[in-house]
Amino acid sequence: MFNLLVNAKGGLTTAGYAVCVIAGIVLFVAALVFAGRNSKKRQLSTKQLAFCAMAMALAFVTAYLKIFSLPWGGSVTLCSMLFIVLIGNWYGVQTGILVGLTYGILQFIQEPYVLSFFQVCCDYILAFAALGVSGFFAKSKNGLLKGYIAAVIARGAFHSLGGYLYWMDYMPENFPQALRSVYPIVYNYSYLLAEAVITIVVISIPAVSKGLARVKQTALD
Repeated sequence: MFNLLVNAKGGLTTAGYAVCVIAGIVLFVAALVFAGRNSKKRQLSTKQLAFCAMAMALAFVTAYLKIFSLPWGGSVTLCSMLFIVLIGNWYGVQTGILVGLTYGILQFIQEPYVLSFFQVCCDYILAFAALGVSGFFAKSKNGLLKGYIAAVIARGAFHSLGGYLYWMDYMPENFPQALRSVYPIVYNYSYLLAEAVITIVVISIPAVSKGLARVKQTALD
């Protein structure tokens, strides 16, 4: 079954793409249904649908706007993680995780690479779902900033786990043994923290901060 979905180069077959698209749709609907259950009014559920869809679309588009990319995967994008973090900040941890999980499916469709099922879970499903932890800080002072930092750290943890479990087996034999214990962490956090710095600078600009606050108020009203 696995061979029907993945080709010899680690990419997806036509059947693989079809399965991922269907899974993405199902997960997105699940996220929206859950958001609707937390709403007291049907109108708010519709608003959540619109904002979740817009956030995912913006994240997907900005993921293509890469400042630079690393050779073994990973890139610094134009604040793409921020849009998923915003959902967690607006609608809570569970909705943020579900939307992040769905976005991970879209990321997998965008640039798939498969070593194993569990590697896909670490690098795509769990890593992007982890962005939803931003919701834990939604009600605290500077909640968006704290939530964003926590989300980046959480995402990096899953990428690093995948690096230890799978990617290190593909390193050259002459790769220094002394670096193997830290390489997955250094590699993954290098691009994640670089993007985080850029994003934090952007959202700290007073005009941007005020604009995001107004958007949040609109999303929650």
